[in-house]
Amino acid sequence: MNNTTVSSNTQKYLDLENTYGAHNYHPIPVVLDRGEGVYLYDVDGKRYFDFLSGYSAVNQGHCHPAIIKALQEQASKLTLTSRAFHNNLLGEYEKYITQYFGYDKVLPMNTGVEGGETAIKLARRWGYAVKGISENQAKILFAEGNFWGRTLAAISSSTDPSSYKGFGPYMPGFGIVPYNDLQALETALADSNVAAFMVEPIQGEAGVVIPTEGYLKGVRDLCTKYNVLFIADEIQTGLARTGKMLACDHENVRPDILILGKALSGGTLPISAILADDTIMMQIKPGEHGSTYGGNPLACAVAMKALEVLRSEKMAENAAAMGALLRSELEKLHSPLIKLVRGKGLLNAIVINHPDPEVSWELCLYLKELGLLAKPTHGDKIRFAPPLIINEAQIKEAVGIIAEALKRIS
Repeated sequence: MNNTTVSSNTQKYLDLENTYGAHNYHPIPVVLDRGEGVYLYDVDGKRYFDFLSGYSAVNQGHCHPAIIKALQEQASKLTLTSRAFHNNLLGEYEKYITQYFGYDKVLPMNTGVEGGETAIKLARRWGYAVKGISENQAKILFAEGNFWGRTLAAISSSTDPSSYKGFGPYMPGFGIVPYNDLQALETALADSNVAAFMVEPIQGEAGVVIPTEGYLKGVRDLCTKYNVLFIADEIQTGLARTGKMLACDHENVRPDILILGKALSGGTLPISAILADDTIMMQIKPGEHGSTYGGNPLACAVAMKALEVLRSEKMAENAAAMGALLRSELEKLHSPLIKLVRGKGLLNAIVINHPDPEVSWELCLYLKELGLLAKPTHGDKIRFAPPLIINEAQIKEAVGIIAEALKRIS
């Protein structure tokens, strides 16, 4: 096994976290202090390819100059007013993002999981006010294997014991259907109390699980047929990550409620957004939902610039091309340790073929030693999701590192 040694400088920081922080994460033992483009640098000055991108929050690359400039300029003027007062950027941002994605309204929040919570509240209210569901009877369906955070509502919809075990009682009114199974979904949608189905177009945390072509179109059609809201959790799959601006765009489907987060700030601060049309969004009245930080002027300035550079620098197109190259180069390795390469755009994963479940972790430690950062998910899967600005030479160099790491596994 790989018994990674770290410098005394690195160990100092690891010890601080271990002593004073909650032990709710198990990170790769690297301490980072600088990022630029597709690279991260540790406290000893060593450079790494970032192949996690902050779980796709850093799509635009670390410290994108235009985003940082917008951040700095706005931070020196006004950062927060709360929603007790208006600010001069909120309306401008609301117009920009609704026109960008083609919805009537946006509700700005901060974290991705807040986006999910907000979408569920909206769907329940719509279910009562518009669909006519009896009070407290609304149901929200989720796909098996979903991951949208770790609040009590999020874990109540989870099928992963590491998320929900020991944290009950759970949120009522939730149901689970198998992912990528339209027949099972239709059976569940026949219940007239179902208000919405919330689904990731590609399941990220589950290991980049891609549904059969036509699944999203089928979801859209079934939700329309049964008068149920289609909620797309595009927090990880959206904002050019999969080679389209939204993963739903691959099948030209439009969700009723769209949840965005992560790269909406280019990795600078928590920003999320929930987009919907008036028939859904206007069911929420003043005082019924909100957030102190949601829609703050700093976030508005940053989000507009983060969205602008995705388009102006053609990051979706680059993600499509570089993703195809990455998968092709990984398959060319013909490594017996790689059972499967899968992905769309620059959201990719390899499934490891080895009897020892710890091998994925060991491989990621070798990758770190060789200058590439990635992390296992669900045991035998490793995501490869670099910033969307990566180029061909960098892809090939990174695959060379992956090839060398694979050779070190016995």
